Amino acid sequence: MDDQRRHAAGMEIRRAVLGDEHVDRAIARTTPFTADFQDLITRCAWGDIWTRPGLDRRTRSCLTLAMLASLGHYEEYAMHVRAALRNGVTVDEIKEVLLQVAIYAGVPVANRGFTIAQDVLAGEGVVEPAEEAP
Repeated sequence: MDDQRRHAAGMEIRRAVLGDEHVDRAIARTTPFTADFQDLITRCAWGDIWTRPGLDRRTRSCLTLAMLASLGHYEEYAMHVRAALRNGVTVDEIKEVLLQVAIYAGVPVANRGFTIAQDVLAGEGVVEPAEEAP
């Protein structure tokens, strides 16, 4: 597949997983300085990896949640919790991913992942909001 086709396929998957609103915001913020990076992630992450037939989107979302939390990359965690829901990952499966992270990557990183996921899931109306501490 040539670069143009990979970009088109990647953009289709990126929109399906992250939602048009998110992708439109990212594209609107693209500058001459960041344009090559946007092209890279669209072609490579979305066009090369997320289009592969070996894993379904649900599994890829679970892996992404586990890796982002394990590496402490929380800046995109909320976005990928929403993406996981869009890909059919259940609330219980997100919880199980984070429990697995707690054992293999550490309780503090799982704790932060749970906090972010709780906020997102409450915002999406699929769990009750956490109570505020006194």
